[in-house]
Parts: sequence; structure tokens; C-alpha cells
Amino acid sequence: MEASAELVPFPLSMQLRPKTVTSSWKAKVRWIGPCTALLLTPSLACPQAQQTNPPQSAPEPKIKFAQTPYQPITGRQRVKWVLVSPFEPENLLRGLFSAGLGTASNTPREYGPHWDGFAKRYGMRFTGVITSKTMEAGLGAIWGEDPRYVPARDKPFRERIGHIFVMTVMATRRDGQLRPAYARFIAYPSSNFLSNTWRVDSVSDTSHALARTGYGFLGKIATNTLKEFWPDAKKYIFKR
Repeated sequence: MEASAELVPFPLSMQLRPKTVTSSWKAKVRWIGPCTALLLTPSLACPQAQQTNPPQSAPEPKIKFAQTPYQPITGRQRVKWVLVSPFEPENLLRGLFSAGLGTASNTPREYGPHWDGFAKRYGMRFTGVITSKTMEAGLGAIWGEDPRYVPARDKPFRERIGHIFVMTVMATRRDGQLRPAYARFIAYPSSNFLSNTWRVDSVSDTSHALARTGYGFLGKIATNTLKEFWPDAKKYIFKR
């Protein structure tokens, strides 16, 4: 009996130990599952959060064409503008149109409706153009007004049309800002009234001088239009 009594606790202890170990192992396994789920939940939730609420990216800048910074006009460029711009194609075309219209209507009548009258009308207009440009460039030099027209070829069509009309009455200053073209406002009427001193009597009065001033601004619009769109038109007209 003593031997059997001694042998009983041993197998009982052996049987109890595995149960204890197994139960503790199962308990640990039960905790590993929830812990792993908690650890993985943020990483699994992040992509969903990124998809549902993507971070707002900075707005992409609008595409702009390269444009040369404005360079103020120099004194030499002013002189060149006075001497060269009257011979530019758009100004020559304006002269041909004006002289042709005056010859067709025989205005002024002193010149006659012939080729000789056409030449006189063209030359008379040319003297007025030179006088006007000299006054505009000279007066503009005092406060830094640039008489040149710079096309806006990097703008949409509608803005280019607006640019033509704006630059008829505005001009760029030394600081690159647009301001009223005061030198032009003075030069156009002054040159036309001054030209009354060498024009024939029938067109050397105040009403004709004012009319020529208005035609001068209309001609400026036409010149700006040719400078703005003629380079583009050439690409299609002379396209090979």
C-alpha cells in the first residue's frame, strides 16, 4: 500500500502539469489574436483613409508661355522708332489707303484726282506722320512713356483683341506699368493743327484738324491689329 500510495501522486502531477501548460498556452493564443488585430488595424485603415480622404494637393500653376521681361526704351531706340516706324508695312499701307481714298473723292480738290494728286496726298500725310511721331517720342521721353506696340501673342484671342484697343490709348512706362498715353494724346492733335500751316486752304481749318486727329487714333487701331495678327496670318498664307 505504501508503494501504491507513493506512485499515485506522480502520475497525477504528470497529468496536471500538461493541462496547466495547455490552458496557459491557449490563453496566450487567445490574446495574440486580438493584439495582432489591433496592431494591424491602423495599417489596414490608412490606405482606406487615404482613398476616401486623399490629401489636397497644391493647385497646379497655369501654363504660361515664356515672355521676355520688359526693357525700357532707350534714347537711341526712340530715334530709331521715329525714323523707321513710318516706313513699316502697316504705316505704308495706311498711307496708300488714305491717299487713294482722298484721290478717289478728290479731297482736297486742289491736288486733283490724278496720280500727281495721289503723290501729293501721300507726301502730305507722310509729313504729318513724321511730325506726330517726333512729338510723341520727344514728350514721352520726359516721363518715360514707351510709344512702341508690343504684341500679346501668348494671350487668348479675346485678350489679344482687347490688348489692341487698350494699347491705342495706353502706353508702358519705365516701371513696366500701363498708364494713359499722354504723349500720344498731345502729339496727335498738336501735329494736325501744326500741319495746317503747310496744308492747302480747303483742309487747313479746325474741323479738318480734329477729323485728322480722330483718323489718327483709328489708324493706330489698324496698325496695332496688323502688328498683332500679321505674323500669325503669314504662317497660314505662306504655308508650304
